[in-house]
Amino acid sequence: MNRILIVLLLLGVIAGGCVKSSVSPLVQYNKQKEIDDKIISDYVAANGLVDKAKKVYDTTGVYYIVNDGEGGTGNVLYTSSTQVTVGYTGKILTSGVVFAQTDQFHPTYILGGVIKGWQLGIPQIKPGGKVRLLIPSRYAYGPYAQDSIHLPANSVLDFQIQLYNVTN
Repeated sequence: MNRILIVLLLLGVIAGGCVKSSVSPLVQYNKQKEIDDKIISDYVAANGLVDKAKKVYDTTGVYYIVNDGEGGTGNVLYTSSTQVTVGYTGKILTSGVVFAQTDQFHPTYILGGVIKGWQLGIPQIKPGGKVRLLIPSRYAYGPYAQDSIHLPANSVLDFQIQLYNVTN
């Protein structure tokens, strides 16, 4: 009998500690989507990139910029298992703070294992190409801060990427 009372007491404490958010995750997502999209569209307009910046599909909010002659060469079929060797600089778009950068080391990643913004943006170029990606938080790390690289939650990202090699 005492065990049953203890279990019921514990369940009551646990249930009392569960507080339901008054804002649904979908509402939070949509609100952040609006904020991110405005940040990027304002940045594109303020920096004279309207004619250069293109969206990767209309609904993503991911923009890519490839300067003339910097698209790379060759024929590439990208899949989620494609390996890409890159050099990059990642900044927080709103502050310009660099949070990640390669120097002389060029890491290789499996395309399906990187943030969704890269999965959408890297296929816009060929080996040897350079691309700039403006990525809303929902296609990066979303509401999850990346403390190890000092990246706050819901950060809109700006990546300069050079694609050195592609392997299928």
